[in-house]
Amino acid sequence: MKILKYKHDLDFSYAFGATLTFELLKTKPEIINRVFISNNANKTQGIVEIEELCNKNKVEVIYNDKAFNILSPKDNCFVICEFKKTKEKVDDSNHIVLVNPSNAGNLGTIFRTASGFGFNNIIIVGNAVDYYDPKVVRASMGALFHLNIKKYETIEDYIKEFPDHKRYAFMLRNSKSIHTVTKEEKYSLIFGNEATGLPDNYSDFCEAVIIPHTNNIDSLNLPIASSIAMYEFTRDLYK
Repeated sequence: MKILKYKHDLDFSYAFGATLTFELLKTKPEIINRVFISNNANKTQGIVEIEELCNKNKVEVIYNDKAFNILSPKDNCFVICEFKKTKEKVDDSNHIVLVNPSNAGNLGTIFRTASGFGFNNIIIVGNAVDYYDPKVVRASMGALFHLNIKKYETIEDYIKEFPDHKRYAFMLRNSKSIHTVTKEEKYSLIFGNEATGLPDNYSDFCEAVIIPHTNNIDSLNLPIASSIAMYEFTRDLYK
């Protein structure tokens, strides 16, 4: 039984914990390679349900602690799911575009928020944290498994494939308040890196948008800013 620590060039990743494993078994059992259950796991109802779903979907279950000694970042993790990475794809509906996102926790949080507000397509542009990193998977609380995700080397590559999307770039230069923008039916919400934001030239091919706030802070962090933007653009859908 070969167990490899996660590296970005592997064709599989790991979901740590019973909750994420249960989510995968319910929604995408076909991408699961195997499930590890620790010998120290109590026979709770959750563990029983995972075993039953594995049996139903013909997923291999391995009972030992070798995987946990190699992979688990926490002592209280008793279930690990090894799953296949899926093919990159997005459709033509609204997009969340993240340019050079560098923090795994932030990326996973944005995935969770996007899924919550009905944004099913995530675009990653440029140098970015690996969105299959187990830290991202954990921070997304399983939302990763409900999203379409695709990576582009440059913003120009992305625009070439989706030229008809109205692009809203969250930045300072030439910006208008988020409360005053006209929302198009098919659009992309574009956010920059946690530390540097978006380059100024994005205002040349996007409508620049700002989220107004007091002068008590310099800026909102990326997960908060993207959450506010997603809420503002979809609030009429969830009254």
